[in-house]
Amino acid sequence: MTETALHPTLALDSRVGPLETRIVSGFFVVMAVAISALVIYGAYFGGITALLLRSLFFSGVAAAGLSAAALRLRWPGWRLLCYLLALVALIPGPYLWHSYLDIIMRGAMSVPMDEWVFLGLVAVVFVFVRLTLGWALVALMALAFAYAWFGYVIPGKYGHGGYDLARLTSTLLLSTEGYFGVPMGVAVEYIFLFALFGALLSRIGTGEVFVDIARGLTGRVQGGPGLSAALSSALIGSLNGSAVANVVTTGTFTIPLMKKVGYTPRLAAAIEAAASSAGQIMPPVMGAAAFLMAEMIGMPYPQVALAALIPALLYVFALMVAVRLEAGRLGLARDTEGGLAFLVQTLRTRGYMLIPLFVLIALMVAGRSPTHAAVVAIVAGLLISPWRSDTRIGPKGIAVVCKETLVATAPIVAAVAAAGTVIGILNLTGMGLMVSSLIVEAGGGSLWGVLALTALASFVLGMGLPTSAAYLLLAVLVAPALTRLGMEPIAAHMFIFYFGLVSAITPPVALAAYAAASIAGASANATAIESIRLGFVKLLVPFLFVSMPGLLMIGSAGDIAGAIVLAVIATGGLTIGLAGWLGQPMPKPERLLWLVASLGIAWPAPVADVSPLVVSARLLGLVILIVLAWRHTPMAQRHSTVA
Repeated sequence: MTETALHPTLALDSRVGPLETRIVSGFFVVMAVAISALVIYGAYFGGITALLLRSLFFSGVAAAGLSAAALRLRWPGWRLLCYLLALVALIPGPYLWHSYLDIIMRGAMSVPMDEWVFLGLVAVVFVFVRLTLGWALVALMALAFAYAWFGYVIPGKYGHGGYDLARLTSTLLLSTEGYFGVPMGVAVEYIFLFALFGALLSRIGTGEVFVDIARGLTGRVQGGPGLSAALSSALIGSLNGSAVANVVTTGTFTIPLMKKVGYTPRLAAAIEAAASSAGQIMPPVMGAAAFLMAEMIGMPYPQVALAALIPALLYVFALMVAVRLEAGRLGLARDTEGGLAFLVQTLRTRGYMLIPLFVLIALMVAGRSPTHAAVVAIVAGLLISPWRSDTRIGPKGIAVVCKETLVATAPIVAAVAAAGTVIGILNLTGMGLMVSSLIVEAGGGSLWGVLALTALASFVLGMGLPTSAAYLLLAVLVAPALTRLGMEPIAAHMFIFYFGLVSAITPPVALAAYAAASIAGASANATAIESIRLGFVKLLVPFLFVSMPGLLMIGSAGDIAGAIVLAVIATGGLTIGLAGWLGQPMPKPERLLWLVASLGIAWPAPVADVSPLVVSARLLGLVILIVLAWRHTPMAQRHSTVA
């Protein structure tokens, strides 16, 4: 189920009456506005205790999400159950607010009323997660609860004495170690706020400005619409952080434009899917994972965003090179409406729409917190919206922005609630440390063996999950195994983050590729395979994090510069080899040579490694690439013709 599945006006069952729909839609909008006000107040003014702010936030989101999801259910009995659970969801936040001092006085030890509230909350989370994210996280939560309750029947080091309802209530409900832990805190303090910012910019037309800027930069280049799609989708995706949402918004414009100039439906869909996936790894939002990562590893958010920048730009660079080569191979036309004049016109008439982004960046560079910067940037967006009649939004428009934000973030909130269950129980039972030990043992204590297992586990766990949910699970279950073997925490977390996201374009799930294929009228699996070829950097770069941490801004200036140069050359060469075209078609042996030489340059060793094997591999690879590239220059081809 995608983010839009919770929208109370989409894909409703025909047996839902108009009165019921209006009531639920009105409730959804009211809750969206109230939640937005709560988040903005908490972000700018503060003063609300973490447990209270997080519980109030979750109560509102879950109640709205369950009521909206009920409209999609056929059987009236199930809808009634959802509505009842929506009412139950409204209890935990106010209950904790009312009982907070009493909870503190008794040291967060649970009483019977706490346990009843906890049981209601568990039911809410299970149904909320099921209706928004499917069965995978439901099964994982059920497994976690079973382990917590029946751990006493498991022999050996993986067993424990078992935990009763009172202890689970104290941990998961009355503390910030369970449902209302760090992940929920990130959701309320960062994710919802930045999603609100992105929804506001989309509402006033900043997304269209991104598209037009991309067309202006690439329009006169052969196959420009493909390059425009790659660039604009990466820019827009950097705000919304959802590959699927990006495809269904920008793809409706870019895919027909690409088909118009000659791209095949499959290739147009694959370009859009691969480009939309770039938004998940592109700062500032990164599918909300940037904020989660900062909290999980205790690193300032700007430092995480800076570390993610070079790999993201590397991905976009390789994708645009691949798109340009495909355009040349197919002999495609240019976008005659784009170009420099179009860019100047766009910036002159609508460039002011970028002011909120500049405000956000300037405030964070000046040292303000991301939450404060986001609130001020939202205000800046509201101030510029009346400058043109087509971007002006009134109270109704603001309510729509709040509703769209809640629609987009409800699955993320469900995911962090599920993650809170798993994290709380893993910490309570000590199983988290044992999982990392098990991974290290399975990998034979070898870093590269553990990396291979981690990549596989990350890919499997990331199937079909939102970015934030995939990352949270992997950060708890898998990342500790990598840090135990000496990897930098940021490198370990970026590694699992990338492999957790690759499922967006790889079968059997490939949600982004399948969404793009449906728009283009192409084969879903063929589109996914093509997307993998275009977005291969997501599979290569994570391994470079290990051998070349300079890509994450770790090390000296020389290490960083050397890592960037080697990575750019290697990805460029791999892109050309996979495309099989550079001014003219390449025979298979030459394509293989491009690939082998590029991998030699990307040899898994530090930049400063001067051992004979590493230096020889890199130098030989560089020489081969230079010779191969020379063969495709006009001068070399003229010499060949004369000879």
